[in-house]
Amino acid sequence: MREIKFNLGLPIAGFKRAQAWAQRAEELGFYSISVADHMFTRTNFLNFERTPAQPQIECYMTLAAVAAITKRVRLVPFITPMKFRHPPLLAKMLSTMDQISGGRVIAGLGAGWQLEELENYGFGFGTNAERIERLGEGIRILKAMWTEEAPSFAGRYYTIDKAYNFPKPVQKPHPPIMLGGSGKKILEIGGREADIMNLIAAVYQGSIQPSQQAMFDNSRLKKKISELHDFARAAGRDPDSIELSGFPLVLMSASKSEADAMARSAGDACGIDDLDEVRRLPMSLIGTPDEIRRELRYRIEEFNMTYYMLALGSPEAVELFATRVMPEFRL
Repeated sequence: MREIKFNLGLPIAGFKRAQAWAQRAEELGFYSISVADHMFTRTNFLNFERTPAQPQIECYMTLAAVAAITKRVRLVPFITPMKFRHPPLLAKMLSTMDQISGGRVIAGLGAGWQLEELENYGFGFGTNAERIERLGEGIRILKAMWTEEAPSFAGRYYTIDKAYNFPKPVQKPHPPIMLGGSGKKILEIGGREADIMNLIAAVYQGSIQPSQQAMFDNSRLKKKISELHDFARAAGRDPDSIELSGFPLVLMSASKSEADAMARSAGDACGIDDLDEVRRLPMSLIGTPDEIRRELRYRIEEFNMTYYMLALGSPEAVELFATRVMPEFRL
């Protein structure tokens, strides 16, 4: 059994608050911290809404600054669309962050999903096939620049020729790669390239809606894990070499009545009446600390999911999760 890992997503409205959360996360024993890699976010996620007008700090600048003031906690860009940064530049940035942090970077990568964001900033949304092909080519460039002396690559979208990258990352052979998504083509790349697969609900038409969270239930999660394992075997890899990760929004209260009210509100957003069914949605963790510990044990035993990228909305929630949930899962 792998170590059970918990990641704390940092607040993104300003650096001072992100800095304080990062330092506290390290003190509390979180395995990693992450910053959402977006220019802006428009989403409605179990009644948690963000709009483009809300402040959002840049991911890599923030993580590099946090790397210099922490010692142990790992650092995860979550999740970098390959279109945002030319892959050779991204390889150099991640190498440098790994140097700054002493080997604590996890490379969170994806194809990109937010249509409005990609279009507004001039990257272009394109087709799903194009974005996924770019992701696959980009990963090959990253790995080449992290491991080869004079890396070269020629693909449909990206080409490098002797793209020297010194110093190399501290981690050998390279920083772990976490891929985010659950579409078939993403899972195929994951089976071939990923060290960690963050399995999240598919995004349609460039937005996340509560109905998508309801569709991504345990039966669908199990199917996606099976597909990932098939792709790993086809690539000549041991499926168990890919760590499974989830991205739950945590709605937690020490009060049973408040926790039930949160579950009812989430169920209303998703169109689900059964509170037990709401609590079993892979994209959420809802309940009292006891209920959340029980649900985590189920997910670990049923799916072998050992890495949780948590969305916790307040310092109080962070403290409650760290003191009432995490201790049970420490080795």
